[in-house]
Amino acid sequence: MMKFCYADPPYLGCGHLYDHPDANVWDKEETHIQLVEALLSDYPDGWAVSLSVPSLSVYQKVAPKARICSWSKPFAIFKPNVGLAYTWEPILVYGGRKRTREEPTCRDHLSENITLKKGLCGAKPLRFNQWILGLLNYQSGDELVDLFPGTGGMAEAISLGIQDMGGPRSSSSRK
Repeated sequence: MMKFCYADPPYLGCGHLYDHPDANVWDKEETHIQLVEALLSDYPDGWAVSLSVPSLSVYQKVAPKARICSWSKPFAIFKPNVGLAYTWEPILVYGGRKRTREEPTCRDHLSENITLKKGLCGAKPLRFNQWILGLLNYQSGDELVDLFPGTGGMAEAISLGIQDMGGPRSSSSRK
């Protein structure tokens, strides 16, 4: 059994988007650095963290050995007066269970639309959560701590027992 962690904190500079009294602490670089330091010490088996493109350099300072993966969003919200849209998000992955040659390969990128009307800013789609499980090579019996459970999407992905390796969907699996 392995113990993993997934963190999807309010992105650096975006604390004001969340209706939570402590959200603004995430507007400080130091808070994100402390998060990574805690992940490194408390979850040596592996972890993944979602972040924004502007904060990538902050995370790389503290976790230079973490793998940068990407979630590309074919459908994303475009904001007025933003000339270059953010249509992808970096995911840092550290550790995880080693794969055998018999296990399927997981892609380091995922193309999946954002969620809408989930009741919380930044809620991730089910396929994204399944992909995170695949990145860590999560298996039945492992523990995954979701530090920011939000809408419960990661718990749902774990309960379904499905791992998505980020590959293209077949036409029969599109929703």
